[in-house]
Amino acid sequence: MIRSYPLLALLAILTFVGCNRNPTAKTTKPTSEIGLEIGKMAPDLAFSSPDGKVIALSSLRGKMVLVDFWASWCLPCRIENPNLVKVYQQYKDEEFSEGNGFTIYSVSLDTKSSRWTAAIQEDGMSWENQVSDLKGWYSDAAKIYQISAIPANVLLNGDGIIVARDLRAESLENKIKSLMQ
Repeated sequence: MIRSYPLLALLAILTFVGCNRNPTAKTTKPTSEIGLEIGKMAPDLAFSSPDGKVIALSSLRGKMVLVDFWASWCLPCRIENPNLVKVYQQYKDEEFSEGNGFTIYSVSLDTKSSRWTAAIQEDGMSWENQVSDLKGWYSDAAKIYQISAIPANVLLNGDGIIVARDLRAESLENKIKSLMQ
């Protein structure tokens, strides 16, 4: 008697994998590959604002968007926030070569809503796009964007393509100026 169990197992696996494929499905290349590198389409996010409204990052398409990861308990983040406020106020209505206007999509890694909302008020972060899942370092957004330290940010053009990462103070303002029409 020939032992054919390994061969049968292999055939079963190949059959199962083959059954999960749709041979008639069209494979079209996306216009932009999703990824975290400069030049790739940024992964979409959709999280709740302090008032419970879900805000999708993709809803901001057409504008230059800074996806900013921060937390109320992060001193470097709080030190950087006045720079973000200044840049937002200065460029929110400007025309860019790759977007109309500028906004910030702030993702908080807080765990307590009261601290998060108090920091937004204290720091004068007047843009609407404040979101969090209140999971701290276990934030789904932080996992998706592979955030291991904050503050961290990603600058997107109007098509949602990453054009820069981890810009602070002058480097953020200089990059935004360079993208103006």
